[in-house]
Amino acid sequence: MISSRSPRTLTTVLALAATLLASACTTAEESTDPADGVPAQLRIGYQSIPNGDLIVKHYGWLEEALPDTEIIWSRFDSGGDVNTAFLAGELDIALAGSAPVTRGLSQPLDIDYQVAWIHDVIDDNEALVAVEGITEVADLAGTTVAVPFASTTHYHLIAALDEAGLTVDDVTLLDLEPPDILAAWQRGDIDAAFVWYPVLGQLRAAGGTTLITSGELADRGKVTADLGVVSTDFATAYPEALATWVEQQNRAVALIQEDKAAAVEAIAAELNLDAEEAEKQIDQLIFLNAAEQASPDYLGTPDHPGRLAEYLRLTAEFLADQGEIDAAPALADFQTALAPQGVARVLEP
Repeated sequence: MISSRSPRTLTTVLALAATLLASACTTAEESTDPADGVPAQLRIGYQSIPNGDLIVKHYGWLEEALPDTEIIWSRFDSGGDVNTAFLAGELDIALAGSAPVTRGLSQPLDIDYQVAWIHDVIDDNEALVAVEGITEVADLAGTTVAVPFASTTHYHLIAALDEAGLTVDDVTLLDLEPPDILAAWQRGDIDAAFVWYPVLGQLRAAGGTTLITSGELADRGKVTADLGVVSTDFATAYPEALATWVEQQNRAVALIQEDKAAAVEAIAAELNLDAEEAEKQIDQLIFLNAAEQASPDYLGTPDHPGRLAEYLRLTAEFLADQGEIDAAPALADFQTALAPQGVARVLEP
């Protein structure tokens, strides 16, 4: 019997958010001090993904840059859980994949947050792997497949099945977080999983066969990314603090590009990996500095929203077609949800 969470439903997520909201309101009020424009607290949700967020955390750059602000780091296993925390008012800034962010910006969740940074563009850091004997996606018919629901891999799993002429009804789909996926794989309870590192590497080391990667799906137009989202209230009240956060993220990208050994050291320590494995994982993601993010292809500028809005819109259309969200918001809604102001401030001469 699989010892994991039962699949989350929207009702469960909203009920949990409502339960947490009352206690979160006091915390949210105490986390800011609009009188002097400096937040008393900055509540950050991060994930175990080998990107600049872990570098900023490891080296304590935010704590140095915002000495009068208490920086609270909370780890999450998936973007779905990040959305729940935002609904409960428990986060100011967090990392979530583009698919859960698309869900968050769509009805019925309609979370009041904005995209302020692109942590990474997902390449081969996420993949669908299967046990011995399964060599292509079409072979998954009748099997048990695990994926964290409301994640970028959930979106890509649906897309991969669709390309192979299958639907989610053709498999037994389990909603498991990455640590639970590893445990289920080791017990022999699942036949395949679409997941990211470090669990992806562990499944491959245990004999898993890669059926398709997120990079391959991106090449066919289904681009995904890990995004930095910020509460609209926080972004409005504390634009300088947000710009400082962006500045430290940009500093981390520069470290990856210019002093890879130092970047590897931080990520290896945060993920409890050896340096070789940490470097391998870093190399499977695409990192963009602030100038690149301000280009028309990504976040764009405050006056000219970038193509990231189009990628989110395409994701929403696909999820709506699959019945995963009520309907795809208009492109203008996603353009409004981009917050390149922090990037613009960092790039000011």
